[in-house]
Amino acid sequence: MSTDKTNPLLCDPETGTCEMPIHEKANETAIIPTADKPIKIIYYTDPICSSCWGIEPQLRKLKLEYGNYIDIDYRMGGLLPDWSYNSGGISKPSDVAHHWEEASLYYEMPIDGNVWLEDPLDSSYPSCIAMKAAQIQSKDKAVKFMRILREKLYLEKKNIAKWENISEAAELSGLDTKKLKWDYEGEAKVLFQEDLNYARSLGVRGFPTLFFSDGNQNQLTVYGSKPYASYENAILALFPDAKKKKTANEHPLALFEIYPTLAPKEYAVILDISYAEAHTILEQLFEKGELNKKSVKNGVLYGKK
Repeated sequence: MSTDKTNPLLCDPETGTCEMPIHEKANETAIIPTADKPIKIIYYTDPICSSCWGIEPQLRKLKLEYGNYIDIDYRMGGLLPDWSYNSGGISKPSDVAHHWEEASLYYEMPIDGNVWLEDPLDSSYPSCIAMKAAQIQSKDKAVKFMRILREKLYLEKKNIAKWENISEAAELSGLDTKKLKWDYEGEAKVLFQEDLNYARSLGVRGFPTLFFSDGNQNQLTVYGSKPYASYENAILALFPDAKKKKTANEHPLALFEIYPTLAPKEYAVILDISYAEAHTILEQLFEKGELNKKSVKNGVLYGKK
């Protein structure tokens, strides 16, 4: 794999990051936590970041186990402004297809890279701006919205730069699509620019980047896709009194009440079981008619019926 780090779409599974070209030196910026939770996490991501799709298992587990202590602020990174990049062997959309196949196998998360051959995105800015528009309506619905956008992109090979696909994802996540369109064309563009400016002030070099902070100017950064313990340890270092909530549940369908769709890797990480065991359990539930299943060439996603 190329070591050229100037192309944002050349996400390196070894480091777990999709890196941006180097910006000017950043100023140190303090992160102020919200009043109601002891830990604030600023999560810089992008809907088309394959490494961010790779940390969905860890992030979902973190919310289940430490949700009482953390407030996650989703910020958009603008991974692909346009196709003016030409480095690391990626100069056009079709170059990304094979790269995404590699990422899928590495993270054990389902991705079909053929979207870059069949209906390639010209930018990630539309989906980033749509996410900011969704946040104006509801933070919780916005998180669902981004998940649905990603499933459309990675599994259904839908171009999420197109409004028709953005609108459909918005409807599925319970957002008001007319308001979303209005905000998308107005305030959301300003909010997205603020995210880009803030990223520079924080020194964000790539995605995923998670900044953990407490109320005493203490900050820790977890950069890239890392094992679950890296994120958990950041919380415990800043707030040692945090008590882990048990996620294991005797009923195998219980997780689907919280997360309507789960890949085997997510199910495995959340329940601390092997990928093979998770796949077997989920496949049995599917065969009994208790789950839906969406298969792509590099994996599968199970869904609540």
